[in-house]
Amino acid sequence: MTQEAETATDDVRVVFQAGVKDILVAETQRLGAKNALVLSTPQQSDAALEMAETLGELAAGVFCQAAMHTPVTVTEAAMAHAKEVAADCIISIGGGSTIGLGKAIAYRTGLPQIVIPTTYAGSEATPILGQTENGIKTTLSHPEVLPEVILYDPERIATLPVAMTVTSALNAMAHAAEALYARDRTEKTVHLAIDGLKAFVDGLPRVLAAPTDLTARAETQRGAWACGTVLGQVGMALHHKLCHTLGGSFDLPHAETHAIVLPHAIAYNARAAATELLPICDLLGGENAGRALYDFAQKLGAPLALRDLGLKEEDLDRAAELATTKPYPNPQPVTRDDIRALLQAAWAGTPPAH
Repeated sequence: MTQEAETATDDVRVVFQAGVKDILVAETQRLGAKNALVLSTPQQSDAALEMAETLGELAAGVFCQAAMHTPVTVTEAAMAHAKEVAADCIISIGGGSTIGLGKAIAYRTGLPQIVIPTTYAGSEATPILGQTENGIKTTLSHPEVLPEVILYDPERIATLPVAMTVTSALNAMAHAAEALYARDRTEKTVHLAIDGLKAFVDGLPRVLAAPTDLTARAETQRGAWACGTVLGQVGMALHHKLCHTLGGSFDLPHAETHAIVLPHAIAYNARAAATELLPICDLLGGENAGRALYDFAQKLGAPLALRDLGLKEEDLDRAAELATTKPYPNPQPVTRDDIRALLQAAWAGTPPAH
């Protein structure tokens, strides 16, 4: 059954439905598109080809080279392909890498987007685009970046491996956690953030117990939508700055990096925003939100150490320098020495300092 969500803007159509293939043609036609280009990573090329087959004569083809951190070189290749096939719509099936590529094309061309998320990253619900060029990741926000249609299908996420399920969920929860103390937060965004966190705290253990439970998967997808939507409404702070630095400059995997850094960044900011972060303690127990997230991640079997992702200890000085070069709003004052100590703990995988 189709269920449309209340969205942050009238410009986005959000549908929760198992069996998204059954409505893809109708959703494409709703946009007035006749030549849709389907995007994916190389790993999800079969899913892209399946969607193109479902579209039939409405498919312009597929481009299956989406990559982590949205490299500008890949975007340029995809743009050339889109022009060659005269694409009038982008359909992205996948996680943050594919969705990011679709957004990058839309930003440059104004083409409408349909997104079928297969992870919990939440990028599909934001007007934010992160791109990497010459080893530096930058972000921008623009109305053209926000997809016109989001199709959440629990069947498409039921096969997400358990390890990726955990890291992707923690990535989404990071958006909501930072939204709790965002400088521009409102009562509405705080409620949305709490709803997103609760959906994962309640639904994720059920998903891990039965990964193909579509009811549990649907609950976590609603959490992803809430966390992604709030990400697009308020400013992020230290956690996201650190993850962009580590991902863009050291090529670390996106979701795993978020999962590892989150407890440390939240513990750091709990020094100044303990009251704002109390909802995390209410959901997970404990008295420090960062430690509560660390214990939750550990119980889920999430990665805990940046060194396990390939980051070298000698890289920590440069990472701290990059992460503190440009000032940005954060509840707790940011200093190079403090961030260097935070990164050391995250690198080693030890519990965050209170």
